[in-house]
Amino acid sequence: MAQAITLARPYARAAFEVAHGTGTLDAWSQALAFAATVARDARVGVLASDPRVLAEQLVALHLPAGITADAPFAQFLAEMAEQRRLPLLPEVAELYEALKRESESQLLVKVTSAMALDAAQAEQLKTSLRRRFKREIALETRVDAALLAGVVIDTGEQVIDGSARGRLEKLASALVH
Repeated sequence: MAQAITLARPYARAAFEVAHGTGTLDAWSQALAFAATVARDARVGVLASDPRVLAEQLVALHLPAGITADAPFAQFLAEMAEQRRLPLLPEVAELYEALKRESESQLLVKVTSAMALDAAQAEQLKTSLRRRFKREIALETRVDAALLAGVVIDTGEQVIDGSARGRLEKLASALVH
């Protein structure tokens, strides 16, 4: 995984620079998401490692509908295909999204809660986090009943554990020590 991220980083930066320079960040984001989904398919992985499959065929397979073969995104895929790096597309897309969020002063916050957050709770949480971190917030939510109650907020750099399970673990640790 670490090696894949390392190999994917220059491709993600190159994609970001082209997209940012042409003002097409969202279009590239969608195209990379599509290509990454294709690359995750095990059947495509077999084709990508088959030397009989031409780079042009792999590019055509990963190219979203509506994007021509001479478009910058197609050229980007062609370069990756020539280097046999198309299997790195999921990592490239992930790194690209991080660069895009950074350029837009947006922070991805992963929120795990004991119960699903409704729209009003999510919006209130986004408002509070926006005020605290002074950045736009993109929420990624998931439910984990094992938390018992409360939420765990992960910004990537900081984790705020407001869950009942977290508090019980702290209490148990304090009693042991």
